[in-house]
Amino acid sequence: MKKFKFQLETLLKVTRMKKEDAEAAYAEATRKLEDQRAHLQMLLNEMQQGQRDYEKISREGTRVKVGRIMQFNSFFAWKREQIEMQNNLILQSRAEKQKKLKTLMEVMRYLKSIEQLKDRKWQEYKDEVMHEEQKVLDELGQQLVMRRKEAAS
Repeated sequence: MKKFKFQLETLLKVTRMKKEDAEAAYAEATRKLEDQRAHLQMLLNEMQQGQRDYEKISREGTRVKVGRIMQFNSFFAWKREQIEMQNNLILQSRAEKQKKLKTLMEVMRYLKSIEQLKDRKWQEYKDEVMHEEQKVLDELGQQLVMRRKEAAS
């Protein structure tokens, strides 16, 4: 009996490599999103620290110069702008992550269908081998019966 050979084995290997690539791309997109969220948190912490500093100066009761107030206002405006830009980057990264996930899911579905086809072909091969073996056993059994009849006569 011939050895089992899946005709689409090369396609299966290529699809597995595509799956690994898609997993890596998804992991990279996830890491990038987490980095951007961490950066946003850092910006928010800096903003809060600036607000605490401003409140501390305001509570001290000393005279605050206009230049100092303008510095704080500029700082807060700059931080708000950075936070806004970071939020936009996070939205873009989230969309990119979803796109990578969709690609990964498509590749996994395709891979699963090829693997199911391979399993079906493997089962057909095993059934064929069992059928051939049964045929050989039937022939041997028939030959034994014939020899016993000849020997008995």
